Amino acid sequence: MKDSRRSRLFLGLLLAVALVLITVDHRSENTPVFGPLRTIVTSAFGTVERGVSTITEPIGGFVGALAGAQGSREQITSLKAQNAELEGELSSQRIDKRRSAELQAMLGLSGLGGYKVVPAQVVARRASPGFEDAVEIDAGTADGIKPDMTVLNGQGLVGRVVRATTSTATVVLLCDPASSTGARIENSGELGVISGLGANGNSGRRIMFRLLDSTLPITVGTRLVSFGSQQGVPYVAGVPIGVIEKVEATPGELTRTAYARPFADLSSVDVVGVVVEGPKRDPRDALLPPAPKPAAKPKPKPKPATTALPGQQAPPQVARPGVVTPETGPANQAPADPGNTAPENTQDGDAAPENTAPDNTAPDDTAPGDTRTPGGRDGETSISDDEAA
Repeated sequence: MKDSRRSRLFLGLLLAVALVLITVDHRSENTPVFGPLRTIVTSAFGTVERGVSTITEPIGGFVGALAGAQGSREQITSLKAQNAELEGELSSQRIDKRRSAELQAMLGLSGLGGYKVVPAQVVARRASPGFEDAVEIDAGTADGIKPDMTVLNGQGLVGRVVRATTSTATVVLLCDPASSTGARIENSGELGVISGLGANGNSGRRIMFRLLDSTLPITVGTRLVSFGSQQGVPYVAGVPIGVIEKVEATPGELTRTAYARPFADLSSVDVVGVVVEGPKRDPRDALLPPAPKPAAKPKPKPKPATTALPGQQAPPQVARPGVVTPETGPANQAPADPGNTAPENTQDGDAAPENTAPDNTAPDDTAPGDTRTPGGRDGETSISDDEAA
């Protein structure tokens, strides 16, 4: 009981002192009695408060992160799903745009050549019995497709149909080793045979061309078109095939061999057209792409003028008739040598040049003795004809 009374008494005393101090400090506003003390206490408690907040803030943030971890995880998962969906839509748009361009090119080529085609898309690329390079398309007999029909795309010949079901068909590509077709050189009637070399044949050159007449010339850059089969089966005429990239020398053989790059990219075939009806007339070379322009030959650089070094004589410049150059013009003519002056050809009166050399003067004719000087040199005696006789 004594302890509790003392405690209550002490607490009451402290409260009374605090109340007195607050009252005194409040009444002395202009000159606070405890101003310096308040400043010291505030500074001390501010330092302690900053230190405590530095420690407690990371702890509070960590506790808050743990509390909201589940919601953040769900938000991240949702954002990833939205990102994947947008990427898929963008990829689909790019694919659709590319396929639309390929379809337009294929329809343009077939329309220009007069081919009636059924558009199709490659759905698989697999080997087929008897063929190592074939593709599967999403069109079949229900669309009017039959075996031995020509297949092309916007660039040129792709291959031919070998099998067909109700909804699909198998197309053997032009580069297959078992594939062959007749070909014609552009702007001529020279014929040859195209054969496939496989996917990796001859360092990336996909087809081989054998010209039937070995005496005819064939050069790199020559373009080939399909010659066509009887009734357009399996190949119609006039479809662009490729361009010659290499010619091999075949001495003694009956044919000439060359390697060509197909116009159609046979490694990434996508949109194709199956020719269900051939043209009424052979389009010949009308479907070939524009020939590339030859590269411009570089202009020869002018030779710099030869400058004579001190103590050396500059080489003579020979001027062509009617051509005046800076090197041979009047301002740059070399000075004439006094000891080797050539006679000038004067046009007035067509006068002959005079020989002014003193040592080469011809003597006057003397009638009395017809005296002559045999050598015309100093120190020699002239004799007459009578004395010589």
